[in-house]
Amino acid sequence: MTNLALGPSWLDPDQLLSSFGLAGLLVIVFAESGLLIGFFLPGDSLLFTTGLLVTSGKIDTPLWLVCLAVVAAAVLGDQVGYLFGRKVGPSLFNRPDSKLFKQENVEKAHEFFEKYGPKSLVLARFVPIVRTFTPIIAGVSRMNYRSFITYNVIGGTLWGAGVTLLGAALGNVEFVHKNIEMMLVAIVLISVIPIAIEFLRARSKAKKTGPGPSSTPPTQQRRRHAKR
Repeated sequence: MTNLALGPSWLDPDQLLSSFGLAGLLVIVFAESGLLIGFFLPGDSLLFTTGLLVTSGKIDTPLWLVCLAVVAAAVLGDQVGYLFGRKVGPSLFNRPDSKLFKQENVEKAHEFFEKYGPKSLVLARFVPIVRTFTPIIAGVSRMNYRSFITYNVIGGTLWGAGVTLLGAALGNVEFVHKNIEMMLVAIVLISVIPIAIEFLRARSKAKKTGPGPSSTPPTQQRRRHAKR
C-alpha cells in the first residue's frame, strides 16, 4: 500500500504489519511507550495504518478488539518505563551515548516533564521520541504512582485508540488511499498540535504574570531528582 519515504523501508507501517501482524504491532507499541530502544519506532503512522487496514478488510480482527489491545500495550509499556525509571534513578543521566541511546533524548523528556508535570504523560503520547522517555523520567522523579496510573491510562487511550480510530474513519476515503504518504506526514505534524497549544498557553500566562523568581537550572534539577 505504501512506499514510505519517511525512513528506511523496514520501518514502513504496511510492511511491518504484513510481516508481523497485530502481534508485531502490539510489541512495537509496547516498546515505543517505555523502552529505551523503542524511540525510533513509527507508532503514529503504524496505528493509523492499522485502522485503515481494519476498515478496508485487510485485517479481519474487530476494530474494538484492536483498539483495546493497543491501549493495553501502550499502558503496559509506560508502566514498564516508569518502573525502569524508579530503578535506574540518577544513573540514567550519567549513561553514555550509544547507537540506541542519546543523552539528548533524556534531556528533552526531562524538560518536558518538568514543564507540564503529570499531564506530560498525556501530551507526550503524541510526540515521537518524547513519549518513549517521559514515563521513564516520571519514574526517576518518583511521581506519585496513583497519579501516574491515571494519566497513563488517559494518555494511552487517547493516543492508542484515537489514532487507530482516525485511520479507520478515513479508511474508506479514496483520497486517503491515493495519498497515504501525505496522510502519514500529516499525522506526524498533527501530533505536535497539543504541544503548540500548551506552549502558547504557557507563554500567554507568563506575559500576564510577569517575570517570577529565577528558576532552578536544569543541571540542579536533575541533581535534585537524583537525590530523591
